[in-house]
Amino acid sequence: MTTNLKENERIDELQRNGYKIIQNQEKFCFGMDAVLLSGFARVKKGATVLDMGTGTGIIPILLEAKTEASHLTGLEIQEESADMAMRSVALNQLQDKIDIVIGDIKESSMIFGASSYDVVTCNPPYMIGQHGLKNSDEPKTIARHEIMCTFEDVAREAARILKPGGKFYLVHRPFRLAEIIETLVRYRIEPKRMQLVYPYIDKEPNMVLIEAARGGRSRLTVEKPLIVYKEPNVYTDEIYDIYGY
Repeated sequence: MTTNLKENERIDELQRNGYKIIQNQEKFCFGMDAVLLSGFARVKKGATVLDMGTGTGIIPILLEAKTEASHLTGLEIQEESADMAMRSVALNQLQDKIDIVIGDIKESSMIFGASSYDVVTCNPPYMIGQHGLKNSDEPKTIARHEIMCTFEDVAREAARILKPGGKFYLVHRPFRLAEIIETLVRYRIEPKRMQLVYPYIDKEPNMVLIEAARGGRSRLTVEKPLIVYKEPNVYTDEIYDIYGY
């Protein structure tokens, strides 16, 4: 299939089902956090999935490859990123399985309706306040900083959109873990499973993966740590498996 690329765009291989994705390194490219989230999420056969803040559509495309979801939707507020996501969906001929919708996370429940999805995923902006230098108009800044939405917005809308018992999967930073758990519990999305991600076995964790259930009981399982590198530039076997190498 012929795809018209725009300035600074490229096509990257995803190592899954022969799928590819269109990215623009000048704007924003997906990171390991999105790939790890796609590996952590458990999606049952026939489930419907919403990815909030989908960017260029990496999580819906990977989940389509890895699971038997019946349909996946990506919600993205930045039109340029959404356009790349739509073209990537078409590039992989997944138009019947994946929809990309342009819209605001804060309005998710109005866009899609209450109790409408079995699974919600999100790789939200991590940084709050003045953490790091930023230009509020830059696509990378919007993806990384809470400019367009806060984590509370994400949790509130996930709680509304999920069906009773539905699962919410997110990746975030450990320094905000107390706030994340408090917010999820307040919106009655109970944390059920958590995994900390370490760059090296002797370093502090720099990511946390969380599964929460709408209306679930209070019981949290902490899984064994996920180590990214066993030595510089060499992934552990677990990471190679998640990437599909």
